[in-house]
Amino acid sequence: VQLQACGGGLVQAGGSLRLSCAASGTIFSFNVMGWYRQAPGKKRDLVAIITSGGSTNYADSVKGRFTISRDNAKNTVSLQMNSLKPEDTAVYYCNVKNLYSSGSSDYWGRGTLVTVSS
Repeated sequence: VQLQACGGGLVQAGGSLRLSCAASGTIFSFNVMGWYRQAPGKKRDLVAIITSGGSTNYADSVKGRFTISRDNAKNTVSLQMNSLKPEDTAVYYCNVKNLYSSGSSDYWGRGTLVTVSS
């Protein structure tokens, strides 16, 4: 599985950005797609995930500001980020988790930098 993300950039606080990620390769019917982020000097943290059935989960810090969506036919996942804050600055990584009966397999994109200026 290969993931290609785009949409990062520089934005002022209060602004918006939209990240998109296209997955190619073998995507299982049961899977989870999502976004994680890693700020300088910090560990990679979950931002938002969405299952193949459409269930979502968000980090508390982004609830109400970010919206994750997916297109199962195109194997794409997007993250609409509104009301951005300087603390949202990080490298954002797209993730696909193929689920199977005995476990799962994780795939990661290269990451796209989001910088929010104050």
